[in-house]
Amino acid sequence: MAIVALDPRTPVIVGVGQYLHRAESLDDALEPAALMERAVLEAVSDAGLDGPPPADSVRVVNIIGWRYRNAPRFLAERLGITDCELAESTPGGNSPQALVNQTALDIAGGSTDMAILSGAEAFRTYMRARKQGIKLDWPKADDGDVPVFIGKPLDMNHEHERELGLMMPVQIYPMFETALRAESGRTVGEHQAFLGKLWSDLSHVAAGNPNAWIREPKTPDEITTVSAKNRMIGFPYPKLMNSNSDVDMGAALIMCSVEAAERMGIDRDLWVFPLSGADCHEHNYVSNRDTFSRTPAIELGGKRALELAGVTIDDVGLVDLYSCFPAAVQLGAKSLGVDLDQQWSRTGGLPFGGGPWNNYPMHAIATIVGELREQRDETGLVWANGGYATKHAFGVYATTPPADGFRHTSPQAEIDALPKRELAVGADAAGAVDIEAYTVMFDRDNEPETALAACLLPDGRRAWGKSSDLAVATAMCDGEWVGVSATLADDATLTID
Repeated sequence: MAIVALDPRTPVIVGVGQYLHRAESLDDALEPAALMERAVLEAVSDAGLDGPPPADSVRVVNIIGWRYRNAPRFLAERLGITDCELAESTPGGNSPQALVNQTALDIAGGSTDMAILSGAEAFRTYMRARKQGIKLDWPKADDGDVPVFIGKPLDMNHEHERELGLMMPVQIYPMFETALRAESGRTVGEHQAFLGKLWSDLSHVAAGNPNAWIREPKTPDEITTVSAKNRMIGFPYPKLMNSNSDVDMGAALIMCSVEAAERMGIDRDLWVFPLSGADCHEHNYVSNRDTFSRTPAIELGGKRALELAGVTIDDVGLVDLYSCFPAAVQLGAKSLGVDLDQQWSRTGGLPFGGGPWNNYPMHAIATIVGELREQRDETGLVWANGGYATKHAFGVYATTPPADGFRHTSPQAEIDALPKRELAVGADAAGAVDIEAYTVMFDRDNEPETALAACLLPDGRRAWGKSSDLAVATAMCDGEWVGVSATLADDATLTID
């Protein structure tokens, strides 16, 4: 690979590692820091190094299951790395790609020369322990011992949404799905068949991925048929259409400057360059989104990242779309111009590849790095997503170095200027409405429990509706309810006209 006149501050990924652990019991389980250590050591071996490199920064993706207070400290200690920056990302599935973007900027700017990026969840073990009433003896840092935080937190829950209990992704993404279904013109049955095929294809990708958590391919019927093992969670999503956080797995990247890579003698055939990146978010609150069937921040952020890399979506042969739920994939594909008939996941996604909460995209990046080394003329694109299709990070990758160095942008000002809907609450929301998106949440006995709906008032404002009436919840599981007239009470109780 020619690197004539290549800026020594050009950031490059030189090592990647993934590690999953299928503990038989709590006795042989590994804590997240141990999973990260194993993943980093895989990355060290991948880079052809004899041991962990002298990183000046250890950067960890925010961990959900076990709060270390200072997770990078425990990883650095396990690796024997001292006198380095200890940093942690903000929460969100966008954070691994956002962390790569920031690290590339830091390397290019000279504040960092070599960084280890890692993340892991031992959520399968964590939940096993909770169910057995066992207190894990994993370590925690002292109060006040905190890392440097990379990224800015984003408030994504409107006060009224919190009051109604609308805070879980399993509640919100099915509403995106019903809006997308109505826009497509498909019947409920036709759309379920479409989703079954989409997710069956995803499971087949996982079947060919040695680092995937679930490697048994599923048929479309297995995906869509509701059963005791595939119970309905939030209509129209049975369990297999939801992200799978019941995993113990970690991933790691070694990033450095070209100068550092040369100094350590890392084989140039292993180098993969971040060409460009973008970070942005939709309007903070779902309540204020203009529509449930479009994500303009993905459109703008993805377009800018591709432009900065000097490519179009048609030039990208290796794509990984964030896949927590089918709605996310469809929104991302529509916004980026990705044809869903092509392979749009490199791993098998969060349901089958594994959904270790915030850290899934690091597995996608590690996988794409490996594929780019084998397909050297290809370009890779990762779209990472956090919240309720809220926070987005994009990365474009190739084995050919960027002509003008790593480039990054955030089109947030443009996004903030886009149309918003006002939210009506209480007496202001009471009266006649039309349902624009909805779901029905099921209990653990596979019975409909609560209907949730986003509604539009005649003046175009949005209002939320909710009903615990079993008759309403049951009825809304049959047929199309987008566009149906309803009535809201002052307390947001939804009544079907």
